[in-house]
Amino acid sequence: MAPVIQQLRNLIKGAQCVLFDFDGPMCRLFAGRRAHDVAAGLADWLEKRGHHVPSAQEGLASDDPLAVLRAVARIRPGGDLVQALEEELTREELRAAATARPTPYADPLVRTWSAVGGRLAITTNNSPLVAEQYLTGRGLAGCFAPHFYGRTTDLSRLKPDPDCVKRALTGLGACPDATLMIGDTPSDLFAAQEAGVRFLGYARDETRARRLRGAGAEVVVDTLEPVLATVRAMASP
Repeated sequence: MAPVIQQLRNLIKGAQCVLFDFDGPMCRLFAGRRAHDVAAGLADWLEKRGHHVPSAQEGLASDDPLAVLRAVARIRPGGDLVQALEEELTREELRAAATARPTPYADPLVRTWSAVGGRLAITTNNSPLVAEQYLTGRGLAGCFAPHFYGRTTDLSRLKPDPDCVKRALTGLGACPDATLMIGDTPSDLFAAQEAGVRFLGYARDETRARRLRGAGAEVVVDTLEPVLATVRAMASP
């Protein structure tokens, strides 16, 4: 048996609950509406309202809308500005969901895991409204509902903080050692580790795979196909 398949079997065996990060394992949220453009739009939104636009040194990343939001939250913690900017990002994410690109094999993996009795949840730094809208459009929301755990107004609780993972565990009534999380960033890994749940890394390219392995992820796949095959094989009599 190929080593990766054995590793997957070891991770999946006994995992009664599965937590999926959203942007990455489920879809490429900004496939049609580039993350760079959304980040620039948030900066423009701030500028037009006469607010300070964070510099690179303050955490602004040209291709990461969440980095803009985090940077503003560090400079102006709490208050109406951060809330308004978060709402603007949610609107942008909802627009992006209409052109998001499904991650190969994600849809059948969700359906299969749900069909064999797995209890599923979304744990994401995106708005939970966006995940629910996208999955409703794919006919998958019923596999997760009502377990969509995402960004709140308390931005200090974004991953790598384990807040959304712990909320998912509570909502599912799950034991951490019987739970698996699938994520694509080191922050997903760190959140899973702090919450005490197993972790499977998904990386659509070698750069992302190196980041995950460098952060300590022991099992990383570049496609969900072997995960789907393993779930199906383990469910067969």
